[in-house]
Amino acid sequence: MMQSSQITTGWDEYRRALRPTDQLVFDRLLEYAQLHTDPSTVHKPLFVETPILISILIEQQRQLDDLADRLDHIEGDLNDRE
Repeated sequence: MMQSSQITTGWDEYRRALRPTDQLVFDRLLEYAQLHTDPSTVHKPLFVETPILISILIEQQRQLDDLADRLDHIEGDLNDRE
């Protein structure tokens, strides 16, 4: 498996441009990417759209996190009623 530094190479400026809360999500996405890097050697963007796709992933992850939090609250409320 690749080392973290090989995955993050070239993404420093993009990460710095993100809001701090999005940087945390971005970091988590990179952690997910590390689980699937065996066929990769280094980060070489093939397409200009790569940062756009990463932005989409970040927003989707934020939405998933929000939904998970809301579900936890709903489940907690339902358990309190029992």
